[in-house]
Amino acid sequence: IRVLIIDGQNNHGWAGTTKAMKATLAATGRFTVTVSTSPGKKGTKEAWAAWRPTFKDHQVVVGNYNGQPWPEPVNKAYLAFIEGGGGAVNVHAANNSFAGWKEWNRLIALGWRGPKFGDRVTVNDKTGAQLRTAKGKGPGAGHGRQHSFLVTVRAKAHPIMKGLPTWWKHAKDELYHGQRGPGENMQILSSAWSDPKSGGTGEHEPITWVVPHGKGNVVTTVLGHHWGGQKDFEALHCVGFQTVLARACEWAGTGTVTIPVPKGFPTDKATSI
Repeated sequence: IRVLIIDGQNNHGWAGTTKAMKATLAATGRFTVTVSTSPGKKGTKEAWAAWRPTFKDHQVVVGNYNGQPWPEPVNKAYLAFIEGGGGAVNVHAANNSFAGWKEWNRLIALGWRGPKFGDRVTVNDKTGAQLRTAKGKGPGAGHGRQHSFLVTVRAKAHPIMKGLPTWWKHAKDELYHGQRGPGENMQILSSAWSDPKSGGTGEHEPITWVVPHGKGNVVTTVLGHHWGGQKDFEALHCVGFQTVLARACEWAGTGTVTIPVPKGFPTDKATSI
């Protein structure tokens, strides 16, 4: 499965994140991974004009980018790729980008935005139903302190989640809350309770979700935090995150999942790194 990782700008440690994700995907034996690194903030006009990721040569595009807008030809090529059946998987801060790109906001459904940007979506823990908070009400995007937390699988029949335990303990990470956007056509695959003791909201926040677009699909997961210079890679080396990433890429690229749930997958009581 041909995967293209897009990086080059991020308020997080994009180089270390790309290295970790590339190693995870390569270890499955199911992927060939290429990286396209955009010009930095000081990139020249010529450098940006020359940067044209070859989306059409791949089956999946993994987003590890959070920075200035892409050139319009790149935006158009990305949308055409997904509309034509390509898959996309956006990781952690990748959903922070492009607040002014209307189509992007539809693709990600929810992003790191202020409370006035759009609706907020949370999850009813008992029923699994999506709960909407109107634009302007409630908190905007944020997170409490980094900590380990339980992830609850909501779509047990979905190929990405099939066979995973209902509850599994994710390693130390940022638990995003108050994400905002159109929130349309999204299927929430997993959620996590945002503990007020850790600076959270006291509600179940979406963790991984899917949005169909044209013939393709976009998977967003807010797991996978890593700062530049951070010495540990707990969030990225969590076996739960690695499994979700690999299965999301396989499903987005092919529509099926063959990668098994590995031995040593986290339990509801213990992380696995």
